[in-house]
Amino acid sequence: MLRSNFRREIPKYTGLCRRKIHSDLEDAGPMASKLKSRSVVRFSGPDTVKFLQGLLTNDVRRFGESAGEKSATVPTPNMASVSTPPMYAALLTPQGRFLYDFFLYSPTRPEEKLNRTGSGPGSDSERGGSVELFADVDVSVLDELLETLKKYRLRAKVDIENVAEEFSCWQRYGRNLSGSSSVGWGGGVDRAGESTASGNKYGWQWYKDPRLDCLGYRSIFPSDATPPLVEADKETDERNYLLWRLEHGVAEGSAEIPKGEAIPLEYNFVGLNAISFDKGCYVGQELIARTHHRGVIRKRLLPLRFIDRNGKELNQKIAAGAEVVESGTGKKMGTVSTALGGRGMGVMRVEEAFKESSELTVKGSEDVKVEAIKPTWWPSQWFEQNQSGVASA
Repeated sequence: MLRSNFRREIPKYTGLCRRKIHSDLEDAGPMASKLKSRSVVRFSGPDTVKFLQGLLTNDVRRFGESAGEKSATVPTPNMASVSTPPMYAALLTPQGRFLYDFFLYSPTRPEEKLNRTGSGPGSDSERGGSVELFADVDVSVLDELLETLKKYRLRAKVDIENVAEEFSCWQRYGRNLSGSSSVGWGGGVDRAGESTASGNKYGWQWYKDPRLDCLGYRSIFPSDATPPLVEADKETDERNYLLWRLEHGVAEGSAEIPKGEAIPLEYNFVGLNAISFDKGCYVGQELIARTHHRGVIRKRLLPLRFIDRNGKELNQKIAAGAEVVESGTGKKMGTVSTALGGRGMGVMRVEEAFKESSELTVKGSEDVKVEAIKPTWWPSQWFEQNQSGVASA
């Protein structure tokens, strides 16, 4: 059984979002949140890619290649013409259980932008064969993560630094993200993008979230500056970003994905583009490959909605770690992993959760009915074709 001390329970929230949380967030238009739950680590050195390739679930080798024509940036002025999209990945235990998640970013390279005078391509001579990558990681396990990485480093030529004071993590989400006409600072000039294009030290830009398009844009930025496209009236509390993820059924960090216990495939890491099945060996690969090729994942993380007998959404009555059961038989269907207001997520038995005849309730609080919602981004093979999109009590 999963231990509840790894679950995330959020204090009562009374802000922007009301009963139809997803709709209200969409109506609010583009929003941005500084993610205080995340921190930044820098990897540098000639063995950076090789080191991470042997540890993480995704194929890190692309960071050692030319960016080519691919770009996952939000269109803003003064950007480098090409860039390497970020990557989502995880570090597992040798038994294939989740430990830490990573968003990996590669700074724009000198040969991909103007030189410091703005007159032509920069020189790659300063790199000396070294590769620099940044990782956005869970702040609550930062010290432990750094210790773990340094244990694996051995003789690899890679430096691992905590740069949390220098950089902050941000997320842009909501409606009409790519169509924004303003780029911040009021004058149609994106200063952060300009530094990216001309080779200044702190040039950063927004990238499409590497997991799902519906999650918006993500990046890291210098802590002493406001990111481009973020105006004062669009910055909002990080809890709204949590609500956005709850609606889509996407967990993030060790507070929501139980460290040392969670099976990544049950938390939909394949659908979130976090796992490569072609890259070769990495820590914990055997269980992941065997489970994937077996083809059946009976339990998955689902968005949940908590309502009373009259269909009214409840407000913060459910604690993370609560068990969801079938009311008629008392059979356990899953466990709530994250809860905020009348919304949550939980790892549930997919077949039973989506049966129209299923009546789901919270164990010990039988007056609380539970709806299991099928995310729109799920591949069709993840659920039976004859199952409905919502199973409710």
